[in-house]
Amino acid sequence: MATPSVMSSLSRRSLSTRPHALRSARPLRSSGFSQQSVQRTARRSYADAAPAPKPKKGFRFLRWAWRLTLLSGLGLTGYVAYSVYELRHPIEQIGPDPTKKTLVILGTGWGSVSLLKKLDTENYNVVVISPRNYFLFTPLLPSCTTGLVEHRSIMEPIRNITRQKNAYVKFYEAEATKIDYEKRVVYISDDSEIKGDISKTEVPFDMLVVGVGAENATFGIKGVKEHSCFLKEVGDAQKIRTRIMDCVETAIFKDQTEDEIKRLLHMVVVGGGPTGVEFAGEIQDFFEEDLKKWVPEIKENFKVTLVEALPNVLPMFSKQLIDYTESTFKEEAITIRTKTMVKNVTDKYIEAEVTKPDGTKELETIPYGLLVWATGNAVRPVVRDLMSQLPAQKNSRRGLAVNEYLVVNGAENVWAVGDCAITNYAPTAQVAGQEGAFLARLFNTMAKTEAIEDDLKRLSESQAQAKSPEERNQIFDEIRERQKQLRRTKQIGPFQYSHQGSLAYIGKERAVADISWLSGNIASGGTMTYLFWRSAYLSMCFSTRNRVLVAVDWIKAKMFGRDVSRE
Repeated sequence: MATPSVMSSLSRRSLSTRPHALRSARPLRSSGFSQQSVQRTARRSYADAAPAPKPKKGFRFLRWAWRLTLLSGLGLTGYVAYSVYELRHPIEQIGPDPTKKTLVILGTGWGSVSLLKKLDTENYNVVVISPRNYFLFTPLLPSCTTGLVEHRSIMEPIRNITRQKNAYVKFYEAEATKIDYEKRVVYISDDSEIKGDISKTEVPFDMLVVGVGAENATFGIKGVKEHSCFLKEVGDAQKIRTRIMDCVETAIFKDQTEDEIKRLLHMVVVGGGPTGVEFAGEIQDFFEEDLKKWVPEIKENFKVTLVEALPNVLPMFSKQLIDYTESTFKEEAITIRTKTMVKNVTDKYIEAEVTKPDGTKELETIPYGLLVWATGNAVRPVVRDLMSQLPAQKNSRRGLAVNEYLVVNGAENVWAVGDCAITNYAPTAQVAGQEGAFLARLFNTMAKTEAIEDDLKRLSESQAQAKSPEERNQIFDEIRERQKQLRRTKQIGPFQYSHQGSLAYIGKERAVADISWLSGNIASGGTMTYLFWRSAYLSMCFSTRNRVLVAVDWIKAKMFGRDVSRE
């Protein structure tokens, strides 16, 4: 039991601590805080401690899409920068080796350049001969005629290609005038305006690739060469571009007659293949988007006509795409004249034989201001001369007949690619490019084969001189290994063309495409196909430099329109 003194001390202690408890329970008014502010502080502390709400799925997708776009842009910029740096800083090359074979390549077209691009030039002494020192991206040539793309944008200097190879490649800007098969010599001539002391010379070869292409076929029709514009080279596109503006400016000249105005503003295209169809679409676009804005006087008389001897245009495309192209041309006011065969050409009109629906034929006169001839190929004189030297080529008419390895029939160590070679495939840029790539693989394989055979010969001599069984067995193991390599190397098969599809622009930002897919084809046409057409051609351009220049030209034309000044 507690004593009174202890009880009194406990009471005093509890009384002394009670005021502190009471003070702590009172509102803190002396410090300037109210009960409401304390509650707000507590709510904020709770909100900070609570997890943040997750963003919606749509916003998450946009965020990741933005990140992916940013990374893709950075990657593309890095790739372009590296490509430009690599182009601007060529490597040191290996010099010519007199012990190696001399490989002469004629031409700088699709087949020859595709071969040169993939060839291991350190295996041969390579010589390239061509009258033009550049590669031309021909699918975009119709766009150059109206100024949509500048011609320099689709030209790749050949030295940008040869200078990037590991071994030195000699280039001569000259015309191959004759190939002497017996002497293994190519005769060349400098046809430039500025000549040195030597205008003609000869180039010996051990191996020869003929890739000189073909000429424009006129089918013996009188007046075609004198009065038509072709569409194969840069000069052709420049000539057409000048001729278009000449016709326009002359048509609006003072006191011009009505009939003469209609003639001058009538643009006629002969040939219903991809080149003729694309040019017709391009020139109609030029009129609709630019010419009639800046020269409104020609609005009522400007006319485009496409002439084709066959029953329909684009014969290599499916029926539904042919119908779509014809309906689009009708919508664009482009006239299609099928079953119309040109018989004579003058400076102001063409005479054509028209087949009527009942089968009867009649001769019709079609006046024109501009005539573009886009039909067929003919053999070049240098190819015709080589064919005359080879008895096995006596039945060939359209070019050099070749076997499944593209070797010219009746010749040794002579190959042909592109439009000058007769194969089972159409003479297109796609075929020529694949032929050139095949020859590069073949030549690389041949060089490896020769190197392995030389090793086998050396090892056989070493085995005969071996002094011990162990050394002889070791050499024999090496011989067996080289023989395995030789069998693997010689397994390259004959050339087989893989058709990737056909594309054609038909105007009004529309295109048609017949694309090979798995075991069948996909046929499409319209604006989305046009975007695919542009992306496909942009990716097919030879170099990053070409891709950038073409893209910039497209952007300039979209922003400022095509240039209507006459050069």
